[in-house]
Parts: sequence; C-alpha cells; structure tokens
Amino acid sequence: MLDSALLRGKISETAEKLLTTRSFVIDVAAFEALEKSRKQVQTDTENLQKSRNELAKAIGIAKSKGESTDALMQQAGAIPDALKALEAQLAQIQEQVHTQALNIPNLPDASVAIGADEAGNIEVRRWGSPKEMDFSPKDHVELGARGGMLDAEAGAKLSGARFTVLRAGMAKLHRALAQFMLDLHTTEHGYTEINVPHLVTRQTMQGTGQLPKFEDDLFKTSGEHELFLIPTSEVSLTNLGAQHIFEDSELPVQLTAHSLCFRAEAGSAGRDTRGFIRQHQFEKVELVHFSRPNESMAQLEKMVQHAETVLQKLELPYRVMALCTGDMGFSAAKTYDLEVWLPGQQAFREISSCSNCDSFQARRMLARWRNPATGKPELLHTLNGSGLAVGRTLVALLENHQQADGSIAIPKALQHYFGAEVL
Repeated sequence: MLDSALLRGKISETAEKLLTTRSFVIDVAAFEALEKSRKQVQTDTENLQKSRNELAKAIGIAKSKGESTDALMQQAGAIPDALKALEAQLAQIQEQVHTQALNIPNLPDASVAIGADEAGNIEVRRWGSPKEMDFSPKDHVELGARGGMLDAEAGAKLSGARFTVLRAGMAKLHRALAQFMLDLHTTEHGYTEINVPHLVTRQTMQGTGQLPKFEDDLFKTSGEHELFLIPTSEVSLTNLGAQHIFEDSELPVQLTAHSLCFRAEAGSAGRDTRGFIRQHQFEKVELVHFSRPNESMAQLEKMVQHAETVLQKLELPYRVMALCTGDMGFSAAKTYDLEVWLPGQQAFREISSCSNCDSFQARRMLARWRNPATGKPELLHTLNGSGLAVGRTLVALLENHQQADGSIAIPKALQHYFGAEVL
C-alpha cells in the first residue's frame, strides 16, 4: 500500500507517475472528494468539541450565579450524538480510501526502466552457454514420457487440466531438487528454514498484495470458514512479520520455505497448456528478506545471486533480466527475473523472479523495525524471490542434460541427493 501522504497531498503527482510507468489510472477526482469530505468532518468535529468545552464553561458560570442551565444543558446533551455521527462518517470515508488504496500498485523505483510490457525488459548478464548437441533435442514432455514418469493424463484423470503425476525416478528427482535448494540456502546462504501453512486467511493474502486485486487467480475454501490456498510461500513467510517490530540487531532476516503452491491461472488461458511449465499445483523454494530500508536494494542483489547459485551448480545456462515498469508485479518496486535456457523450446523461460517491495507490503501488514537513530518503530522493507521453482527447474534439467538415448545426466551437485549419475 502506498503512503497515505501520497494519496492526500500528492494525489495528482502520484496518479501521473502510475499512469506513465504502469498504465494504471487513479480516479483523482474521487480521492480529492473523499479528502475534502474528511477535512470537513474533521473541522466539524473540532468545532463541536470547542462548543462542548464552551458550553461546559457556560454551564459552570450559570450555576455559580444561580441561573437556569436548562437551555445550555439541552445544547450540550445533543453534542455526544453529533460527535458519534461524525465519527461514523469519518470511519466510512477512511474505509472508502483504504479500499481504493488496496487496489493501487506500488510505485516503481527510479532505477527501473519505463516500458509497457516484457519487450521493455533489459538483459543484465548471462551465465553459461547452451550445450552443443549432436542430436535433435527433445522437450521435457517427450523425455518424461519414458516409463510414464511425467504423466499429464493421469493428473487430468485425478484433478483435471494442468495437473501432473510424477513417477519413479522423476518423482525422486523432483524431491532431490527441492532438498538440494533448501540445503544450499540454509547452509551456504544463511537462511532460516520455515515450514508454513498452505491455507491462510483473507487478511494474510491482503498483507502481501494478492487481495483484493487477484482473487480470481486464487483457490479458496467454501463455507463459513474461508481460507485461501497460497500461490507462493511468500505469502506465509512475509506475513510472519505482520504486526511485529524487529529490533535493529535482528536485521536483515532471511527466511526460506519449500511449499506447495496453488494458482488458478485465470489470466493465462491457452498459455503453456502442454507439459509441466504452468500448473495449478506446483512446488517452489521461496526466499524472503526483511531489511532496513537503506539496505534493501543491496539485499535484492544478494537474493538474485543466491537464486543464480542454484542454476550455476545445476549447470543450467540462464540470463538475468531487469524488468521494466509495465512488466513488474503489483507489489514490486524493482524486479529481476532469471530466465533459464530450454533446448526443447529454443528459448529462455522464467524460472525465478526476485523483487524488492520496499515498504509497500510492510505498510499493509504493519511490519516494522526499531530504528536505533530515533528509538521509534518504522516501516521496514520486504523482499521475495524464487530460489527456485522446483517444477521449472526439473524441466530445465531434463532438457539441458538430456542424452542421445533419452536418459538424463544428473549434475554433480545433485548426485548426492538423487543417489545416481543418470536418470
């Protein structure tokens, strides 16, 4: 959520910036009308409080003179109800402002390139080169068909489209990848491993920006006890900081979790319907940082490097892309995507997205740190990233390390977890 000061005193400038950078339209007139109403209610409240004090004083003087106070008492008696009505009116205005503010995206950092869509993204660097193969490379669907190890038909039988069953060595390889990522991040990168709930409340989803804007992309329970299936463990991990004040000595905090993720993919009809790229249920190892505001951009670079290390150890060629304003997520102020090379598609595909959300999520959750310079709680900065998406990493590994006979060479860093050199 944006700072309320931007939606009060600088609404026109804020609206112009969001229109220019994100093509997002703010109803300036509506915000100005609400602000005018808020100021009027505040003025009326102050005037009533002043009248109450003046009447109390007048009543005291009248009593001391033995004069009748009936008229004064009648006037004073009407003030509490009038104040209560103004209080309710103010609460209604504030709720309207809050509801509108929840749907406004974050402002991009000044370092982010302005662009309408992914065509405006900027390549930062590349690592590795696609392997030269003396045979025609297969995609992961063909490679997974051996022994029915990657079975979309079985997934569809059980749950419908965009679900997949993994069998035997494929299931083991998927599990090995997740364990490898967790161990790497906890032992080499200093993250604390967390096991999080997969079902969370509406308030929790709202805290990280999934609600109210993206409700159609989420799965939720029905009935009286409404809960949402997490689209990423970023939701659970980041909300651990909600309503909390971190001491300066605790920062930066680095958390990681391996979890199931659930996405309705309402806006992706017809995209990646074949294979394991875009599923309703998938697994991911997530990275979350809580940071001092003046260190969050350095923390973002650090997080990206941690995600890159996974790809490097798995010997998977990739590139780092700095996203432009039009391609960033709702809560992000700055984002880097890691795109891995897929021989089966002869293209780079996203495998990780790392974002600095500055104080946007923290303001929604009231996540703070105690600034030693002032001794007072202040909003901290939150960051999140994939380290990595397990299913997409499996796809990349299959396609990049395939052999002419259809077998898969297991990278050295993963052999201990998988227990063999070849799948």
